[in-house]
Amino acid sequence: MLQKKVLPGRKVEVTFRMPPMDDVVELYLCGDFSDWQANAVPLSQETDGTWVARLVLDAGKSYRFRYYDNQGSWLNDREADGFVANDFGSEDCVLDLTRMHEKAVHPSGNTAPKKPPARKARRGESKTVAVAPRTKAKR
Repeated sequence: MLQKKVLPGRKVEVTFRMPPMDDVVELYLCGDFSDWQANAVPLSQETDGTWVARLVLDAGKSYRFRYYDNQGSWLNDREADGFVANDFGSEDCVLDLTRMHEKAVHPSGNTAPKKPPARKARRGESKTVAVAPRTKAKR
């Protein structure tokens, strides 16, 4: 599972999560961001067995990635943003941050477009807004 949080300076903090897996005692995150080095980004295991790693990456780009375990197996994230065939006859996961610099993060962790701040009425201006009369909609 991927969670994304926009940071200042066109950066995005990405949290990578994988569920507990039998017989896996080490899990690594590999991808474009680490030149596919097998042990560059180790995931830590939480008390419930979930594997977690956090990276700060550049917004406006997409990245290929996969997980590599202590048994020599390559694993994919079922909730990746996409999948693309690789040169080894399988698929890489895709992390898409191409539009993340356009989004803001709400306290809930959800992303949504930024809303412009409301303008206060100036002295002498009316706070009421003119509304056009309703017309029947065509069906």
